[in-house]
Amino acid sequence: MAKQTFTTGQVLTAAQMTSLQQTAMLGGAASAKTASYTLVAADAGTAISMSNASATTITVNTGLFAAGDTVFIQNIGAGACTITAGTATVATAGSLILPQNDAGILYFTATGTATFYDFIQAGAVSPLTTKGDVYTFSTSDARLAVGANDTVLTADSAQATGLKWATPTAGGMTLISTTSLTGASITLSSIPSTYKNLQLIVRNYYAVNDGNRLNFRFNADATSNRHVSLSTISGTGSFNGTATNATNGQDNAASQGLTVIDVFDYANTTTWKFFRSSSIANDQTSATDVAFFTAALGAYNQTGAISSIELFPSSSNFTAGSVLLYGVK
Repeated sequence: MAKQTFTTGQVLTAAQMTSLQQTAMLGGAASAKTASYTLVAADAGTAISMSNASATTITVNTGLFAAGDTVFIQNIGAGACTITAGTATVATAGSLILPQNDAGILYFTATGTATFYDFIQAGAVSPLTTKGDVYTFSTSDARLAVGANDTVLTADSAQATGLKWATPTAGGMTLISTTSLTGASITLSSIPSTYKNLQLIVRNYYAVNDGNRLNFRFNADATSNRHVSLSTISGTGSFNGTATNATNGQDNAASQGLTVIDVFDYANTTTWKFFRSSSIANDQTSATDVAFFTAALGAYNQTGAISSIELFPSSSNFTAGSVLLYGVK
């Protein structure tokens, strides 16, 4: 029953009393709408029922309702119905968007100010559709589709939801290449200059002769006075070799070993290049007999960017092992 003005002594019929009771209990016949609609004064105290497969709006303007007036609004259509402030102000602690089978009360605190009490608030239907989607918000609950592999969720105020998927710009490691150790040497070439540091992980290196040292050098530079290793932080060394030793290597092919070489700021073209290597291996077939452990700091006294790294045993050929090259942000 729409809002009424009663007079003294007026007698209500049973039908009017029933309708009035239904309205007070948020029931009664609803005014059916199928298209976007702008509320009118006669809607005070009534129910509006929206039914449309597409999105619709119900617009609220000022000067039509008095403080204390209410309008019950429900959406039974598949399309979302949005309560839209026209010239009036509409506030809510929930959502102004009603998905299918949601409803709420529009309560006026003044002629141009209303509060919308959304019954379900968060919305009856999740916007998520795909594994990895993120439930977020723009002007309403929204879906942010899952990003590409290896991208990260990034804040971006220019996006509708304030979020986006992006390639990480800092931190993390990227595997550049994996190479088997074979022959007299292997060269990791065409190293991109887009990282801050490089890390080489050499697994289970072994050469024909026991005790072979794993050597490496930069940019195919085999001339003398180019590389040096310092066995301790306080040690000294002279540039008197053509390569740097990383480890004594494994005793036999059944042994286990690992060498890690870090090359810092490798792409700059103004300073020498500095590196750190550490290794551990066992020289017997026993997994508990650890025999070799080496750690060294070193330098390469050239300013050119490092674009290739050659690895080779001190004698004979590689017969086992692999090297993983990582770029470090």
